[in-house]
Amino acid sequence: MSNRDKSQGLERRGGSAGSGSREQTERGGALYGGREDSCFRSTMESMVFIFSLIDCCALIFLSVYFIITLSDLECDYINARSCCSKLNKWVIPELIGHAIVTVLMLISLHWFIFLLNFPVATWNIYRYIMVPSGNMGVFDPTEIHNRGQLKSHMKEAMIKLGFHLLCFFMYLYSMILSLIND
Repeated sequence: MSNRDKSQGLERRGGSAGSGSREQTERGGALYGGREDSCFRSTMESMVFIFSLIDCCALIFLSVYFIITLSDLECDYINARSCCSKLNKWVIPELIGHAIVTVLMLISLHWFIFLLNFPVATWNIYRYIMVPSGNMGVFDPTEIHNRGQLKSHMKEAMIKLGFHLLCFFMYLYSMILSLIND
């Protein structure tokens, strides 16, 4: 008997040729849909932490660059104007990179990491918004030697470096854990 004859026989009995397989597919989809959804979530979680790890590496290198440039200014290897112009061009990329990771952790519902990143991202935004008018940027060559601003900028860069190193290991651990659970 051919497949066509079988399907006609099923239609005569009140069923369709594909109804049994369609029913199994619907049941199977319901049973395995949860597993596929879980696999998708786990894969997305892995991708979130891989991106966060790459972004954190960039922020670590940026913090080291800030420390080196500020220490060069402190030792008078470069003048204040060139130092501030070099640093100011990296303030917005640092702000954007940190804000993206913070929003990504909020969207992916990693509350602890979000709450850890939120104050630093808020501080970066506040520091950028509160630049006085007439200044060159966050780092201003006319004021960097006044009132110990150089020391405070250096201390801030060191604190950010420590924070980003802590985040690096948290992201690395979370990435490995999500890949193992995948």
